[in-house]
Formats: sequence, C-alpha cells, structure tokens
Amino acid sequence: MAELIPVNMVVADRSYRLKISPEDEEMVRKSVKLINEKIVEFKTGFAGKDMQDYVAMVLLWFATEQNKTGAGFNDQQLTFEKLASLESLLDKALKG
Repeated sequence: MAELIPVNMVVADRSYRLKISPEDEEMVRKSVKLINEKIVEFKTGFAGKDMQDYVAMVLLWFATEQNKTGAGFNDQQLTFEKLASLESLLDKALKG
C-alpha cells in the first residue's frame, strides 16, 4: 500500500487537512477546484442564506451529473458514500 501524503484543501472557504494517495492528489485537487467553482456559480445565480446552502446545491448538482453520465450502481453507491462522508466532515467543521 502506498504511503499517504498530507494535503490541505480549501472547500467552501474552510480548510481541510487530508491524507491521500499520491496518485489521487491530482484528481482530488481538480475535484476541489470544480466544487469551489460551482459554489461561486451558485452564489452568483441563486439566493442562499449561508455557505451550507451552496454546498448542498453543489452536492445535488454533482449527484445529478453522476446519474446523467450513466454511472453503474456500484459507482453510484461509492459516490453516495463519499458524499455522505464529505457531508459528515462539513457538519463537524460547522459545529466547531
């Protein structure tokens, strides 16, 4: 198993320290960039009361895009698990 490397990622104006495989770093960074771009897009296009609203909009957009591309059930299940994990991390961070 490859050694995990620590990386700092900023999602929705919050910093997260993650440990990831070196081969996943580029994909994770691109995903974080896309998430933050979508948050800005939704902030300029829709009314929301706080950042959590925009994060929820991006999660809904992401899940919808996954369904459009015809991802298989296993891919969808993995995606839902990752989204649930991300939601849990965001909830913990928002609670302090």
